Amino acid sequence: MPLGSSSSAIQIQNPASASAIQNVPRTPTRITIHPVALFSILDHYLRRKDDQDRVIGTLLGIRTDTEVEVRSSFAVLHSETSEQVAVDMEYYRTMYELHHKVNPKEVIVGWYSTGSNLNTYSALIQNFYSQETTPFQAVHVSLNTGTEEGEQAGVKGYISSPAGVLPKPENAVFVPVPVELQFHESERSGIDLLTSTASSSTSTSSQPLTDLEILESAIQNVSNMLDRVLAYVRAVLAGEAKGDPAVGRYLMDTLGANTDDLEKGGFNARLQDTLMLSYLANLVRSQAEVSSRLALINA
Repeated sequence: MPLGSSSSAIQIQNPASASAIQNVPRTPTRITIHPVALFSILDHYLRRKDDQDRVIGTLLGIRTDTEVEVRSSFAVLHSETSEQVAVDMEYYRTMYELHHKVNPKEVIVGWYSTGSNLNTYSALIQNFYSQETTPFQAVHVSLNTGTEEGEQAGVKGYISSPAGVLPKPENAVFVPVPVELQFHESERSGIDLLTSTASSSTSTSSQPLTDLEILESAIQNVSNMLDRVLAYVRAVLAGEAKGDPAVGRYLMDTLGANTDDLEKGGFNARLQDTLMLSYLANLVRSQAEVSSRLALINA
């Protein structure tokens, strides 16, 4: 799920020998970020001081040759004035050590900030995190909350490249990198709940859905998608629309998939499990209520 508008990216680097290029890690071409990291950034922004224009923090996750996956983040205390920027290094080291004990597979991949302002201080902070992630490039995620007038909410990602004849930490070019939202299936219900709350006319949050309601909603979504596919196929067969070979091949691969599990009752078995769990939950709730009433009578 893309989080920002597409933009052309350039890469700036000095000429190097072939052997040196082979030893240099490849430049990230995509950043994926999980909802937990975004919520942590927003929570940090809401808890900021009144005189603080933006907040910064550390991004943690995993990386491949060309992709960075941001799984979590933590806030970093800092002060920023017109003359200098200061970061609480002791707090930063302590937070990373604690997080590393819990999630040893996650490493520092970059940093985040709120707002859309990239200045000299941003270049200095980027240089610091580049030293923390060496030999890999540090990524920077900028989250615009949209609270300022004329600013649109969104998430953008950057990497940096040195600029100028004499490289200096404060001289850097921020190159945009596509950012996408990625979440697990177990997080879908929470994302759907937040989406429905954001699109509702009232500001009150909805109640979490039960397992049966989630199953009903999923079946309804599948039914709607099948209706759209049938309408498309009928339009192509009737000559009302031009068929797309790529879509046709995708439909053939999807409909030709192995359905042995469904034919053997796999879906019915899972449905029975869901109904059984719902029944047991109601039974335990009723038993607890009866026990409490008996306790009141005996008292």
